[in-house]
Amino acid sequence: MSDFLLHYFPDFSEETLSKLNRLQPLYAYWNERINLISRKDFEHFEMHHLLHSLTIAKLHPFEAKQQILDVGTGGGFPGVPLAIVFPHTQFVLLDSIAKKLKVIEDIAEKLQLKNITTLHTRIEEHFEKYDFVTGRAVKNLPQFYAWTEKNLKPQGSIVYLSGGVQSLSFAKQEKHLSLYTHFPESYFETKQLFVFR
Repeated sequence: MSDFLLHYFPDFSEETLSKLNRLQPLYAYWNERINLISRKDFEHFEMHHLLHSLTIAKLHPFEAKQQILDVGTGGGFPGVPLAIVFPHTQFVLLDSIAKKLKVIEDIAEKLQLKNITTLHTRIEEHFEKYDFVTGRAVKNLPQFYAWTEKNLKPQGSIVYLSGGVQSLSFAKQEKHLSLYTHFPESYFETKQLFVFR
C-alpha cells in the first residue's frame, strides 16, 4: 500500500487497508482478460482509481444501513473501494455491460464484501430509490442528473466525481468541492466532487 494512501487515511483499520491493498493485483488479473482499464492508466491504479474513488469517503462519508446506487460502475469505481471502507452500507453497482459486473462479483467474493449487489441493466430502466446515487465521469452532469433524479429518496443526493467546474443550475441544491484542496496531488488539480439534489 502506497504511503500517500496511508497519509490521507491514517484511521483506516488493518482489515480495511488489507482489502484495499488486495484490489490492485485482483484488477491486474482481470485486466489481462477484460479491458477494464487501459494499460497506461493501470500504471497509476492507486491514484487514478483507488484514491480518486476514496475521495468520497473523506469528503462525503456514508452511514450504516444507507443504500447507495453506483451508476455506470464499469469495473467497480467508486463502488468497490467505498464498499470496503463502509462495510455496513449497502451498495448496488449498476452497469449495462455484464462482463464487467462479473469481475466485480468475483472481487466481492474474494474479499468477502457482503454489502455489494450487482445489477445488469440500463439506468433508464431502473426505478428503485436510494439514499445516494454515485457516479464517476459517466456522462455530463445534466444528463446524469436527468437519468438518476428518479432514483433518489426524498432527502437523497447525487454524489458525482468529475473534472472541472460545471454549472448545476438545473439542480435544487448543489455544492462542488475541489479535490486538489484536500488531496494536493497533480492528478486532482482539475477534479471536482459534486453533490446535488
